[in-house]
Amino acid sequence: MKLIEAIKYENVGTVIELLSSRRDTGVDAPAWLKKVGQELISAEDKGDHWRIVAKKIK
Repeated sequence: MKLIEAIKYENVGTVIELLSSRRDTGVDAPAWLKKVGQELISAEDKGDHWRIVAKKIK
């Protein structure tokens, strides 16, 4: 998942936006962020895609 790559290589405090047309992104991304201790800012179903915003906190 692109979100994993982005979080891994960014500095603490970086805010990352992920846009995905995969329907499972709305469940997978928030669950993964919680599991690895990062901050989910928002997860929005835009109809034809998901918009996930996260902040790297560690």
